[in-house]
Amino acid sequence: MTDFLDTTDRLKQMPPYLFARIDKIKQEEIKKGRKLISLGIGDPDLPTPTFVIDRLTAAAKRPANHQYPSYWGMSEFRKSIAKWYRNRFHVELNPEKEVLALIGSKEGIAHIPLAFVNPGEAVLIPNPGYPVYFAATLFAGGIPRHFSLREKNQFLPDFSEMEALIKKGPRAKLLYLNYPNNPTSASASLEFFKEVVAFAKKHQIIVCHDNAYSEIYFEERKQLSFLEIPGAKEVGCEFHSLSKTFNMTGWRVGFVVGHERIIEGLAQVKTNVDSGVFNAVQEAGMEALDHYESFCNELRAIYQKRRDILVPALQSAGLHCRKPDATFYVWARLPEGIKSEDYVLDLIRSKGIVSTPGNGFGDAGEGYVRFTLCSDVSVLKQVAEALKSSV
Repeated sequence: MTDFLDTTDRLKQMPPYLFARIDKIKQEEIKKGRKLISLGIGDPDLPTPTFVIDRLTAAAKRPANHQYPSYWGMSEFRKSIAKWYRNRFHVELNPEKEVLALIGSKEGIAHIPLAFVNPGEAVLIPNPGYPVYFAATLFAGGIPRHFSLREKNQFLPDFSEMEALIKKGPRAKLLYLNYPNNPTSASASLEFFKEVVAFAKKHQIIVCHDNAYSEIYFEERKQLSFLEIPGAKEVGCEFHSLSKTFNMTGWRVGFVVGHERIIEGLAQVKTNVDSGVFNAVQEAGMEALDHYESFCNELRAIYQKRRDILVPALQSAGLHCRKPDATFYVWARLPEGIKSEDYVLDLIRSKGIVSTPGNGFGDAGEGYVRFTLCSDVSVLKQVAEALKSSV
């Protein structure tokens, strides 16, 4: 007889959530009295800007903001998003139809298959990639079809591989992409995105571009929006978050922009499962977007200093990695024959340094480890010294 408390088959297909597994390992070491340096989870250690906090404080004092917010988001917030896209990417958006506020971009990324993927239809997912793409597909009853991101291709997908997945069936409805990329820190070119648009039009597939790291770039290598490409808005949408750009991970505020029918479909799901973003947080988000340039310049300078300490240290310790052009991740290839999780566990036990095994992002991530730049320069100098002693 089946246990009535047994979870569903779809839940049993989920691997343990990556960061939860790492946290368990960390807690075991802490119980032993170890003091750990965490370079594992991509959670900014820097504070939210004071001007954003001040706006939240003022907005939270207004009783009108204590009621249920709009499912779509405040009109003023959506206008602020459209203005930011115009100034930053030269992309024109209708704030009433092509912009939707989200409780963090993860929420929208997780819900969009519920709007467009019927049970048994396929979703193309990068491997390695953000685990939520896979989970969202399964929760919607979709069939995950993984395409590999390989170092020899600068961690960009091979379109011939994606063509083969589509021919294999079943019908593919969505394609998840993410550049600048987590976990590989790879960037994408204008030419690549043009190919994506052509591919999507040819196969009538919705592109869901996760652009959470667009503002963390170095040496003036500005990152792109997928929607900058002519015709992109006809086939897709783009997710963005204030979490990484403004050190607001705990605030849970993001947005999605793109084709109005895609936005409408996702909004329909949201009206049935949540009640929107707290208005005071949206006001704070407006303040962030209106003053992003000077703040982001300072933020990028901080991460660049950190990058320039960590990357040489990893290289000296025998890992193969390049200085990333964007994101606050360093994706390092291990020496031949060393497994990702073995390396991560050994690093925790021997040096007290926490990183993330690449295979946690998919089997194509085996043999790699991801490090974050979310620790102070002084801490990263300690890491560099610790890694020296292991060479």
